[in-house]
Amino acid sequence: MVKIKENVQKLGRSMLIPVSAMPIAGILLRLSADDLFNIPILSSAGNAVFENLDILFAIGVVFGFAQARDKGMATLTAVLSILTLREGLAIMDPDINMGIFGGLLAGGVASWTYNTFKNQTLPKVLSFFAGERFPLTMVLMIMIIVSLIFGFIWPPVQNVIDLFAQSWVGMGAFGVGLFLFFNRLLIPLGLHHVINTYIYFELGSFTTQTGETLSGEIPRFLNGDPTAGYFLAGFFIVMMFGVPGITFAIYRASREENKERVKGIMGSGAFTSFLTNITEPIEFSFMFISPMLYFVHSILAGIAGIVAYSLNIRLGFSFGANIIDYILGFNIGDNVLLIIPVGIVFFFLYYFTFYYLITKLDIETLGREKESNYTEESSEEEKDLSLSTGNYEYLAKKLLESLGGKDNIDDIYNCVTRMRVTVSQPSLVNEERIRQTGVSGIVKPSDDHFQIVIGPEVTSVMGEMNKLLDE
Repeated sequence: MVKIKENVQKLGRSMLIPVSAMPIAGILLRLSADDLFNIPILSSAGNAVFENLDILFAIGVVFGFAQARDKGMATLTAVLSILTLREGLAIMDPDINMGIFGGLLAGGVASWTYNTFKNQTLPKVLSFFAGERFPLTMVLMIMIIVSLIFGFIWPPVQNVIDLFAQSWVGMGAFGVGLFLFFNRLLIPLGLHHVINTYIYFELGSFTTQTGETLSGEIPRFLNGDPTAGYFLAGFFIVMMFGVPGITFAIYRASREENKERVKGIMGSGAFTSFLTNITEPIEFSFMFISPMLYFVHSILAGIAGIVAYSLNIRLGFSFGANIIDYILGFNIGDNVLLIIPVGIVFFFLYYFTFYYLITKLDIETLGREKESNYTEESSEEEKDLSLSTGNYEYLAKKLLESLGGKDNIDDIYNCVTRMRVTVSQPSLVNEERIRQTGVSGIVKPSDDHFQIVIGPEVTSVMGEMNKLLDE
């Protein structure tokens, strides 16, 4: 079960890779619309991304599962895999549309093929095709067989998926609320990307004026589908107003002597959520201290989705529910202005609910925690360190020391807000010293796997970490 959980989390990380290409693609699509600049060449660039999501997801899976530091040849294996699947299915049945599921399948097969055959030796006369090049040959052969199999089994599967989508949409407001509830609730496990991917990129179907058929709430909304955006509108209420309400409650509930410190951290978190849609630094500050609080947060998010749907608010995004996407999507959504008054109500709903629970139950949120007992190795600078200092080199050095040194690192990478590390000897990891560096939290899915929650600056810290590992 631990292995399955780790693989699902890797899959979630893989899905973030193609998502990183979507913000600029979505912005280009929006700017090219008739009601803005009406520049078709911009829409062609945006659609180049959204019409090839299966290729992007295949590449993403390989980045998550291929066992190599340099993923170049593994990526080429993934491209050959998905292209072979595309052509094979078109011959078997032109009506088959596996969408991103095809990309996930092709990426999974490519990863297995690469990991299995990357060290293959051949006779000298064929040595050019040996080693990392051999998976390129094998994946073509394997995907021919996979195409034949899925040409037969996918049509009934596709029918079941269509029925599932129709039933979810048919739930109306409850279905939307259920999606937002699970979207928040599954974040600690890293499984929210699984349901996100289906809603974002597979739900529904829309044919554009040029005859292209698109699936998913995000591509359909950005291309003008008047039925898309209902599953996404509630996020704007949560990210732009609800999470800032949480930060205000945590600040107000903090002890007087800690208010200045908490104000800086919570204020930064609120601004980050409002501007970028990244909420994990705030959510991780309380989800493990009080799972009950986090469950309440998930319920309120679900209610926000229900309210938005009930008020016929329709709005989508290219990257996330933030102020930038709110402005860009304003003209093509429905009742978008209502998000502001509804959001203000939810700001206070979140604030009063969290403030009451924190103070009534004496929950040790930031600024209310008991004094930490620092080890002798801790310095004063470590006690006060926060990412706002921008001292990424120092932070990376301390994290590496606390993880047992570079010889103890088996695998390390980052997603949007977390540094994910697999170690050889968990006993060498000093979790207390990691927390003293000022990171937002630590998640430990298994004995040898650690997720260090840093926030949006994780890429900068990871850059310094890679320098240390390469020394």
